[in-house]
Amino acid sequence: MAQANYYSAELIERTEVAANLAVFRFRAEEQPAFAAGQYATIGVVADGRVTERPYSIVSSPHERFLEFFVELVPEGGLTPKLWDLKLGSNILIRRRIVGQFVLDTTVSRHLMLATVTGVAPFISILRTQEIERADGAKLEDRFLVIHGASRSADFGPYLRELKELSLSGWLTYVPTISRPWEESNWTGETGRIEDIVRKHIDQLGFDHTRTVAYACGHPGMVENVKGLLARASFPQEQIKEEEYFKLHDAHPAERQRLPINQKLRSVATPNRL
Repeated sequence: MAQANYYSAELIERTEVAANLAVFRFRAEEQPAFAAGQYATIGVVADGRVTERPYSIVSSPHERFLEFFVELVPEGGLTPKLWDLKLGSNILIRRRIVGQFVLDTTVSRHLMLATVTGVAPFISILRTQEIERADGAKLEDRFLVIHGASRSADFGPYLRELKELSLSGWLTYVPTISRPWEESNWTGETGRIEDIVRKHIDQLGFDHTRTVAYACGHPGMVENVKGLLARASFPQEQIKEEEYFKLHDAHPAERQRLPINQKLRSVATPNRL
């Protein structure tokens, strides 16, 4: 692989979120050009070989670092190598940053549904909105983000970030956990995204007449909410999706939670491998 196809990027910050989740920030030797919501292919060199995978970018194009929210898969090809990195270590990032999971500019209401690391492209979009609004841009977009996880620790630093950002008025953030019995102090929503999405879109007016929906993360959630939104009259072209792994890549416990007839398509950004 020709080095000309890559940027070199230095690990400048790492935040442990849980035993299998971490946030990585890198400083690239050149400022990459990309659109909020796209993904980068990152690689680690080991034993003379480059192992690389695509990951959704968390940071905004306006920020001077590249941020990734990653789930460790112990048997995966890349993530164990990322976990071995020390501050100051370097990785490779492909110069070509791509992806169609970007903000739809034909509407002003955006329903964003994410499981755990699937929030990554949405953070990029929302940070970009925040920065551009602070710079004086007259933006009319409104956002409803429903973020699901087993437990609140899995939201990482983004729970606080999105709660604070929601004070601005143009974002409603709804975190929900599926294991509330483990957290007696949790006062937010409980259940899976599929359990609560209709309630919130009905209450807040994010209906099919003026809203585009985006679903990102666990393939079971993606397929389930597509069905729910279709029954809420959302046409197929108003539902954007990105699945983070295939059924055969999932941990056995994850496979058991999926419907037996689940059909999964190819994955664009597997933030787990």
